Amino acid sequence: MLKFLLEKEFKQIFRNSFLPRLIIMMPVMIMLIMPWAANQEIKNIKLSVIDNDHSSYSERLIHKVTASGYFILEDVSNSNSEAMKSIESGKADIILEIRPKFEQSLIKDRLADVMISANAVNGTKAGLGSSYLTMIVNDFTNELMSESGIDAEKEIMSGIKITPHNKYNIYLDYKVFMVPALIVMLLTMLTGFLPALNIVGEKESGTLEQMNVAPVNRLLFILGKLIPYWIIGFVVLSICFILARLVYGLSPVGSLLTIYLYAGIYILTVSGLGLVISNYSETMQQAMFVMYFFILILILLSGLYTPVSSMPEWAQMITKINPLSYFIQVMRSVYLKGSGITDLLPQLFALCGFAFGLNVWAIASYKKSS
Repeated sequence: MLKFLLEKEFKQIFRNSFLPRLIIMMPVMIMLIMPWAANQEIKNIKLSVIDNDHSSYSERLIHKVTASGYFILEDVSNSNSEAMKSIESGKADIILEIRPKFEQSLIKDRLADVMISANAVNGTKAGLGSSYLTMIVNDFTNELMSESGIDAEKEIMSGIKITPHNKYNIYLDYKVFMVPALIVMLLTMLTGFLPALNIVGEKESGTLEQMNVAPVNRLLFILGKLIPYWIIGFVVLSICFILARLVYGLSPVGSLLTIYLYAGIYILTVSGLGLVISNYSETMQQAMFVMYFFILILILLSGLYTPVSSMPEWAQMITKINPLSYFIQVMRSVYLKGSGITDLLPQLFALCGFAFGLNVWAIASYKKSS
């Protein structure tokens, strides 16, 4: 009986001219566009400069700032009020004001003042932009001291020299961090939405009534709905692996089998959630909005864009019942660190628990009438 149910589901999927295209095109579009767009690196900060010194040192500082690649020089203002108008109009994000006698103070006292004013409507952009600018100014100061024969390191009171070493993402490329998580988001959307809409679509078309009078028990019915989308999830995952390798040069450091194992359990989890929602929904619109509500919360509280440790305590508690957060941890750990199953046992137990609980709920909530 299960064989015929699966045959029916696959015929239904391929009879729909849109679904096969969606299954292929959605991973391609997400993998080609989102890693570039979903980027929290702060670049192209619009800079307004107030040069009150007009010296060779001030010009050199301005050139160093613009050559860093983080700042775009929008204008050189004559006063602070003029620069603030650029901030208010959105023409500039940050102001660098070089005080009078900047060069003279550096030569004579080895100390000069500059003022940084940032538009803090976007707090992240303002904070990071100010930090970048401060680091560039400090580096410029060290260059001048070295040229004058002064060892900048000896001027520092503590004798500590910091040498950064970045593990797992040497060049701090944000795409390396985002690609594994975007694969998880893609699986969530496809294998969550499609099963939910499938059952509700059958309710609206009346074909579900025919299934209700057929000699098919609840377990076989739910398996017949789960397995096709389980297979589709593996196809989508494989497409994403190929695109990540070809486009971004990213391959899992760990085992692909580990990822497929966890992915198989995760797909059952989100498909089970979709089936639960479809069992309680009467229309496509109702199922779509309820599913979208849950998916939005799962994504925002998963650590996809922001670290879970940076969230408030109440939000961190919610992530403990969020299957998406566990699978993102698995993907990033296996992809970037090469973690194995023994390193990810808590995530395995959690995902198994979610998959079992949601699918038992889906079977129990399916109302079969005879």
